[in-house]
Amino acid sequence: MKALETGNGVRVMKNGGLDPQRISFDKIPIIDLEPMFSGDAAAKERLAEELRKACTEVGFLYIKNHHVPQEVIQKTFDVAEDYFALPDDVKMQNHVSKSKNNRGYAAMLEENTDPTARGDLHQSFDIALDVPADDSDVLAGKVLYGPNQWPADQPQFRAALEAYHVEMLKLSGHLLHAFALSLGLEETYFDSMVDKPLATLRVLHYPPQFGEIDDRQIGIGAHSDYECFTILAQKKGISALQVLNASGEWIAADPIPGCFVVNIGDQMARWTNDLFASTVHRAINRSGKERYSIPFFFGPNYDTVLEALPSCVDVDHPAKYEPVTSGDYVNGRFAATFAHYAEAQKQDATV
Repeated sequence: MKALETGNGVRVMKNGGLDPQRISFDKIPIIDLEPMFSGDAAAKERLAEELRKACTEVGFLYIKNHHVPQEVIQKTFDVAEDYFALPDDVKMQNHVSKSKNNRGYAAMLEENTDPTARGDLHQSFDIALDVPADDSDVLAGKVLYGPNQWPADQPQFRAALEAYHVEMLKLSGHLLHAFALSLGLEETYFDSMVDKPLATLRVLHYPPQFGEIDDRQIGIGAHSDYECFTILAQKKGISALQVLNASGEWIAADPIPGCFVVNIGDQMARWTNDLFASTVHRAINRSGKERYSIPFFFGPNYDTVLEALPSCVDVDHPAKYEPVTSGDYVNGRFAATFAHYAEAQKQDATV
C-alpha cells in the first residue's frame, strides 16, 4: 500500500480505499510497533499497511514491542490488587461522586455501559491527566480536566498509577504517529491536538462469575469505547474479553505475554468517517479467579473538533457526522453511562 502525495498535502493510500471492509474475523491481528521506535521508513510503511488493515477489518489488534517496561505494568497490577482488597468504606472515601471530573473509585454495579443491562460487575479506580484546580480550562468549566483524587496512606498506589500514566502517554504518541501514517497523513498530523489530552487510566477488578450467567449483568456489558483508542493490559492466563465480529460472533481476545490489546474508539471512527471500526466488546469473567485489567483511554484535547479527516472523505464518501468537540462528545457519553456523573452535570447546570 503505497502513499501517493497529492497537491493538498494528503497522501492517498494506494489500494487503501474509503469503503470499510469488516470481516468475520476469528482471531485478533498482532502488530509489531518496533518501526515507530527504530525510525526505519520502509518498516513504518509496512506497519501502516498492516495497521490500516487491522483497523478497517477488525478494529482490535495486539501490539508487541511497545517499549513499556514490564516492571511498570506489574507494579500497577500489584497495587490495584491490594487496593481493591481494602474495605468498602475505605475505598468509598475517594468515590467518584466527590470529584467533578470523574476521578476516583466506583463500586460494583455503578457503571452501566450497556443501557439494556442491569449494571456492570466490576470495581474501578480512575485517574487522568492531572490538571490543577486553578488551571484556566478547569475554571472555564471544562469538566473532564481537573485534579486527581487519591486514597490516603497509599503512596505506592499513587506512584504506580502515575508512572503507568506517563508510559501510556509516551506510547500513545507513537501509536498516533502510526495511525496518521495508516491514514495517508503526515506522521505528526495529530501532535498539536494532543498536548493536553483527555487521557484516562483505569484499574479494574472483576469477580468471577459461576453457573448460569445472565447476559444483562456481566463484568462489563457490550459497548464501544468513547475515545480515539484504548490500550489494555490483561493479567496472564485469565480470559474474559470478547470482541464482536461482523457475523455477530463473540471472539476471545485473551492475554498474550508481552502484548497490549488496542482497540479503536468512537472518536477515531468519527475522525475516519467510519473507515476505522469502533468494535463492540464485552468482558465475562468465567475463569474462576479474580480478574484485574488496566485500560488506558486516549482522546485529543478537550476543544479539538472531531470532523472527518481530509484523507477520509471524497465525492463518493461525504462526511457522515456533524463536527463535535472531543470534550462535548465524551461528556455526553459519560452522562449516559455513569448515574453519578449525569446527576452532577444536572446540578451544575442549575447553579
